[in-house]
Amino acid sequence: MSYFIDPEKIESFEISPGVSLKTAWGKNVMMSVVTILAGAKMESHSHKNEQAGIVLEGEFLFTIGDETKMIQEGEMYIIPSNVEHSLSATDQGAIALDIFSPPRTDYKK
Repeated sequence: MSYFIDPEKIESFEISPGVSLKTAWGKNVMMSVVTILAGAKMESHSHKNEQAGIVLEGEFLFTIGDETKMIQEGEMYIIPSNVEHSLSATDQGAIALDIFSPPRTDYKK
């Protein structure tokens, strides 16, 4: 087992049209690099996993619970367990880093 992960060797997979992931995980935490293409949308959903993240590039309109905000590079967010959330990309798209605890079994590809 190696403790170092080369993201170039991780195959991405699409979770919604225009939204794709590359994931890495341990026993209690998962990282997900999220690529959001211009104009992409992620429908409202929730999961038991807590989620935290930071926008690495670009911006997108993010709704968490009953709060909506255009978030940009450098801004962070926390999504508690079972809280509905969705996003809509602008015309420039974005890249974000999401952290999940516990790891999402449906994202272990």
